[in-house]
Order: sequence, then structure tokens, then C-alpha cells
Amino acid sequence: MPAPRKYPQELRERALRLVGEARKEDPELSLNAAVVRIGQRVGVNPDTLRGWCKQAAIDAGERPGTTTNDAQRIKALEAENRELKRANEILLAASKFLRAGARPATAVVVKFIDDHRGRFGVEPICRVLTEHGMPIAPSGYYAFKKRPASARAVSDAELAVQIERVFWDRRLGRGLSGARKVWRLLHREGIPVARCTVERLMRQQGLRGVRRGRQFVTTRPDDIATRAPDHVKREFHAERPNELWVVDFTYVPTWSGMAFTAFVTDVFSRRIVGWRTMDRMPTDLPLDALEMALWVRDRAGEDVTGVIQHSDAGSQYTALRYTERLAQVGAVASIGTVGDSYDNALAETVVGLYKAECVKIDGPFRSADDLELATLSWVHWFNENRLHSSIGYLTPTEKENQYYREINPQRQPALGELTLH
Repeated sequence: MPAPRKYPQELRERALRLVGEARKEDPELSLNAAVVRIGQRVGVNPDTLRGWCKQAAIDAGERPGTTTNDAQRIKALEAENRELKRANEILLAASKFLRAGARPATAVVVKFIDDHRGRFGVEPICRVLTEHGMPIAPSGYYAFKKRPASARAVSDAELAVQIERVFWDRRLGRGLSGARKVWRLLHREGIPVARCTVERLMRQQGLRGVRRGRQFVTTRPDDIATRAPDHVKREFHAERPNELWVVDFTYVPTWSGMAFTAFVTDVFSRRIVGWRTMDRMPTDLPLDALEMALWVRDRAGEDVTGVIQHSDAGSQYTALRYTERLAQVGAVASIGTVGDSYDNALAETVVGLYKAECVKIDGPFRSADDLELATLSWVHWFNENRLHSSIGYLTPTEKENQYYREINPQRQPALGELTLH
């Protein structure tokens, strides 16, 4: 029959006493022989009894070693040290919402316990949080887990799906829009939701709008060429389409070398009416973008005579071929000062959006041809689907359609309907 896992204290004391008496009666009896003899008689394993005897000698000061009291004290200190270390690790993990001051929602605390219960256990976490001013009992935790989801939790789960869909949709958020525009896009689809709710859920989902990075100066002025005066004076406002255009171009590194893209933007609607991508930046680059803008407006039956075309002082925009083309169509050239991006701030904004929403997201590109395809897709989205806060959260196409509906009430095209304007 196997020995019990733990001997009674009374049996231990009696066995020690019997070993001591046996060695007193027979001084030549060794400890090993005594524990074998007595162990067999009292039913204690000899090795266990030998250990008891040695420990008793240590406790009595008859041999060196750690006494029973010291061992118990060390064991208690080690347990306390482990508990303090675990408590510190729990507090460190919970520091994000502990330092906020106010007690977080129970759902947040429960989620924290769920995330760390495998490492620390439920009861230790609850004990540490309670000791530091955030009372929650294990029974409260388990009761919360059994409750049905609240109306807000159900609503958040449904909205999270819609927010993620709108955010990543290539026709809508494109993975670029922030909370403000995602909120607007949801309202356009008939999904009522508060802006703060969108901000909170996007933060929880790790979704954030793209941010424009540092701007680079690419303008190289021609000191010899004649420059037109500045007719804009940093007032980038227009009352109608084709009243003021702003132009600029930028460069984009590709695997096969540098590529360049030029834009022509209508200030009234923020619509990109012309653009061109090339692997070099001669006068043909902005001139082709201008030709596209003229063709787009001419196809729609619009007169561009008198449009002010504002640019920086780059040599491409002061070249004779470019200025002559402007004069042929009756456009008025306007050029800002050298080295001052504020004089062409709106065009710089379009370039910044292009870098942040197209180049950074869809790049890197193998060649100028790949960049051109990506730019084509981005410009279509920019004009047809992107919401612009500067024009009342409309798309450029909607802004122009709205204008022509107002001046021509008989014609009422539906939203998104193809029009000549």
C-alpha cells in the first residue's frame, strides 16, 4: 500500500522521538539503520524519516542548514514577491486606462481581463484593479460576460461593418478618407450616425485618413522670360466654372526613373479638368494638360474665354508656346511670385492630395506608364466620388451640376447623371 502523500504531524513527532530513543539505547546505531528500523515499524518511508531527522537536527542547531522557520519565511517572501511582480505587470498592462483618472466603462475593463486572463488569471486581475480604485469582482466579470449585448454594442457592430466598407471602397473612401468624410459618405447612403460615433469606431478599428507629407519645390524660373502679373493675389475664389484655373506639376520617383504629372484645376468646383503624366518635364507636359482642359470644356459646349489661368513662375508656364496657346483661346495668364508656394496654394494642395492619396497608396510604380494608369483612376475618383469640404462636401461634378441647375431651372439632371457640364 503506498504511503500517504502527507504524514500526520503526530506521526512525525512520534517517529522522530522513537529514532532518538533507539540511538540513545544503542549509541553505535547509525542514523540510517535507525530510520530503517523505526520507519518499518511506524509505516514511514525511511528516506522521508531520514529527512525529518536531519531537519530536526538543523532546527536544534546541531548541524548547519536552513531551519524550518527560515524556510517558511523564505517561502512566504518568495510568494509575496511573485504576487507583487504579478501585480506590477497587471498595473503596467492596465496603465493606459488607469492614468486617465476616471473609471473606464465596465466593457473596457472586461475586455482588458479577457486579453490578459490567460497570463494572470481572472481573480488576480480583479484583486489588483480593485486595490487601485477600479473595483470589479470576479463574479461581476462573469455576470457581465453572460449578459446579452447592449443596444449600443449591436449598433456599433453593424456600423463598424458599414464604416469599413465605405472606408475601403475604391469609389468612396478609397482607404484615404478620415472620419469627417466617412461620416458624410454614410449620410449620403442614408445611414444616420453621429460624427463622434464614426470617430470612435474608426479609432477602435485602426482606420485613419491619409495625411499629406512634406512638400517639395520643383519650380525653376526663367529670369529672361516675360511674366504675366498676378491677377489672383491669393484669393482662390470663383463664382462660376471657368472663371479661374490653377495649374502646377510635380514629380514622382519610379523604378525606371523620375516621372512628372501636371494638373489643371477649376477653382469653383475643385474639378481637375486637365492632367498629363510624362517621364520628362518639358513645356509639353503642362501644355498637354492645358489642351486636355480646353478639350473637356469645349466638348461640354462651355466657353473658356476670359478664364484666368494662375501658375507659379516656372519656365514651362512662361514659355512662348504656352503663353501663345493661352492667348489663342482668350485666357488670361496670371503668375505668382518666385519661391512662394502661398501664391499658388490651391494648386499645391491638389499636388499634395495627389501625393498622399495616389502616389503613396498605389505606389511604388515601375514606370511613368504605370503612374499614368494610377493617376487616371485617382482623377476619376477625385472628380466623381471624393467629397470636398471646401465646396460643402460635394463632389466636383455635383458642384458643377448644381450650378448649371440653378442658372437653368428647366433642366434638372439627376445626381450622378452624365451631363454636358
